[in-house]
Amino acid sequence: MKSKMNDKSADPSRPNIIIILADDLGFSDVGCFGSEIETPNIDSLASDGGIRFTQMYNCARCCPSRASLLTGVYPHQAGIGHMVYDAGVGPAYQGFLRRDVATVAEMLKRECPGAEENADDFDKDGRKSAKRGGGYATFMAGKWHVGSEYPPDASHEWVQNTMGDETHPTPTQRGFDKFYGTLGGGGSYYQPPSLVRDDGVVKEVMPEGYYYT
Repeated sequence: MKSKMNDKSADPSRPNIIIILADDLGFSDVGCFGSEIETPNIDSLASDGGIRFTQMYNCARCCPSRASLLTGVYPHQAGIGHMVYDAGVGPAYQGFLRRDVATVAEMLKRECPGAEENADDFDKDGRKSAKRGGGYATFMAGKWHVGSEYPPDASHEWVQNTMGDETHPTPTQRGFDKFYGTLGGGGSYYQPPSLVRDDGVVKEVMPEGYYYT
């Protein structure tokens, strides 16, 4: 969904953009699509200068649907034709986002794979900067699940040492400035496995009353 916020100084040619993907949610479970359940906050995103998607189709499972939404291509083209494990039958089923397919975050920042790079494209820490391109700041929260497998019983050390390698791309490697969420699939919402803030694993025990969503 795209929403023009109430900031009158915002450039109308570059509105704020919010995309929400909810697992296991039916097409008509949201009020603005006809649900009997009241969802006024979500409805306001669609009505207050926003748009409603009518041609976004799920891909039967969560991670292929995420891959399509993030890239705008079929999940096989993005590298996640089935789930997030390497099926051993080529790049269409490699289980993580392909480097030659850009994400929406990379497009908004114009950090497209294969683009010509120079020293000005990186900050002092060697990370891609937003000096060139669209100038959008990009943020993601929630489940990533498009960067290979993260076993729910994996140790913090394993996750930290594995995330970011060639087969385990992270959100901050694929165009997002900030990220808070889980890299793997399902798990506890009270003490989520593979919970990460930016590029570091969150190791502390969650306080009573914490709930991931």
